[in-house]
Amino acid sequence: MMQALTTFLEVGLFLCALGCGWVLTVLNLPGNWLILGASTVYAAIMPEDSRWTLSWQLVAVLAVAAVLGEVAETASAAMGVKRLGGSRRGALLAIVGSFVGAIVGTAAIPVPIVGTVVGACAGSLVGAMLGEFWKGQGFDHSLRVGQAAFWGRLLGSLAKISTASVMIAVAVAGVFFR
Repeated sequence: MMQALTTFLEVGLFLCALGCGWVLTVLNLPGNWLILGASTVYAAIMPEDSRWTLSWQLVAVLAVAAVLGEVAETASAAMGVKRLGGSRRGALLAIVGSFVGAIVGTAAIPVPIVGTVVGACAGSLVGAMLGEFWKGQGFDHSLRVGQAAFWGRLLGSLAKISTASVMIAVAVAGVFFR
């Protein structure tokens, strides 16, 4: 009886941690790493002969997914800048602007999630434009590059949220459907 209660509690806490990871990802925080960390801890504490175990192979798949999600999110604004012929400075400032914008947006727009995502995308736009102005480019070119950074960052955020959703689906399937 006690073993069943412990297992139920472990599985329940694991599912809660996965949900918290998804929410953190949506808030532009490192939720994919929470999902990976929770999966690693769960795989380590659950006995190998348990019906509810998570394999180390699936934990490795989750690790690869977490890295790919981070790369997609971080590089997306910079790739948008480069795609339209923007400078390295514009790409770097798009990334920096994204982080600053996410913080400012979260504080300035009191609607959860919206402020963070809008702030990050707007920060990418402003950062890329500043980088292009700094390189001596005109307003039209800088605006086009900034818009590419905006859309790249938005798509990167959506890619990371999708990655978190897939990670959770893989982890849940690994526990419940073996």
